[in-house]
Amino acid sequence: MDTIRIPRSLFFLSIFYGGMVCIAGVLGNKQVALGPISQLGTLVGVGPLAVEAGIFAFLLLVSVSSAVAELHGPDTARRLVLFGFVPLVTSVLLSYLVLQLPASPSMAPDRLHAFEMMMSGTPRIWLGGIIAYGISQILNVTIFSALKSGGGRLLWLRAAIASVLSQIADTLIFVSVAFYGVFPIGELLVGQMLSKVVLSIVLVPALIYFFVAIGRSLDGRRGLN
Repeated sequence: MDTIRIPRSLFFLSIFYGGMVCIAGVLGNKQVALGPISQLGTLVGVGPLAVEAGIFAFLLLVSVSSAVAELHGPDTARRLVLFGFVPLVTSVLLSYLVLQLPASPSMAPDRLHAFEMMMSGTPRIWLGGIIAYGISQILNVTIFSALKSGGGRLLWLRAAIASVLSQIADTLIFVSVAFYGVFPIGELLVGQMLSKVVLSIVLVPALIYFFVAIGRSLDGRRGLN
């Protein structure tokens, strides 16, 4: 019987990817200021920039999927994104199930209220997150790989372009599905897109270099393309 050998880098990055898929939604319950970067929002009339903390997990997802595309090809990276739906949908369904189960009488009311407030979400928010995840991650891998096949050898530039465009798509899809018709979303869209574009440019190229370097080390390879 033949044994299927999975490269160490793909095994490690896949496990890490699955963890980030699950934690992103939880982290998204906190809004964080961006320090000096926050003031960029005042220049375009949307006020100081803030972003849901889940963006940091999503930027790690973008970085890992791009690193997998760089190390193992775009087809493998797309399969990784598709497999990511399994922990994502499972975590949403499990959260819903736990919220429906009766709490223990011994649980402190303030703890129960905090848990329910943090873990609950409307079906539109959950649906928006799932759709935005799939489209934005596939778009990121596709753009990142297309730039390489088109002659783009600069990893940091391909990383920045793919991440920026995919995060714009992510914001448009999620905010529109989750909040359109609930309240005016124009200012929220501009603020979130500007925040994510800045973070993508600042963080993603370095993160992809980091994950590619780890992958090459695990596989016993040297150098970066």
